[in-house]
Amino acid sequence: MVLSEDHLTPVAAVCLWYDVGSRHEVAGRTGLAHLFEHLMFQGSKQVHGNGHFELVQGAGGSLNGTTSFERTNYFETMPTHQLELALWLEADRMGSLLAALDDESMENQRDVVKNERRQRYDNVPYGTAFEKLTALAYPEGHPYHHTPIGSMADLDAATLEDARDFFRTYYAPNNAVLSVVGDIDPARTLAWIEKYFGSIPSHDGKPARATARCPTSSASSSARSSRRRSRRAP
Repeated sequence: MVLSEDHLTPVAAVCLWYDVGSRHEVAGRTGLAHLFEHLMFQGSKQVHGNGHFELVQGAGGSLNGTTSFERTNYFETMPTHQLELALWLEADRMGSLLAALDDESMENQRDVVKNERRQRYDNVPYGTAFEKLTALAYPEGHPYHHTPIGSMADLDAATLEDARDFFRTYYAPNNAVLSVVGDIDPARTLAWIEKYFGSIPSHDGKPARATARCPTSSASSSARSSRRRSRRAP
């Protein structure tokens, strides 16, 4: 947890980082981390449907989320007097998303992510260049071999149970860092965090991190040895 007090403007920002990104995905389920970023905005036990957006924007705030190779984060920027609302919303979906995660929300966001892939990658000039370069730079089996957007085939193959298992594995207090920055009272903020996050249980069973070391093939080793011998020759 990180608290940073700054009273320059009457605004507070909440950012919740989860230690999960595309590098944690398994073969055949690429894109699941990014898909889950979208599912986190589909409601929780006490916030239904599009309620997270409606409550934050109705209070004068803004919000979003992002997914990378290494992490997924969610954030709200709120007027100071609405900070408690942002903390409650993040805690509610961390602790109770499975109560709202169903086939309807899964299919809804699967289609959204597939359209995002079409708009940003497949249907624009050079849209897949970064994806192809990444696959060339990191060999098959390396956790960076695929990008967070995932493939269409894997997005189609993801099941509701895959999403539920993903949440149970990675979305818990012991796999997250909460930062609150801005016009805050640290003591009051800590009290709210304890009130809303304190009863959420930790999750066990997170798999060990996949190695990020690029394998060295015998062919490439031989080529390097040959180059070294050539440089030494008179």
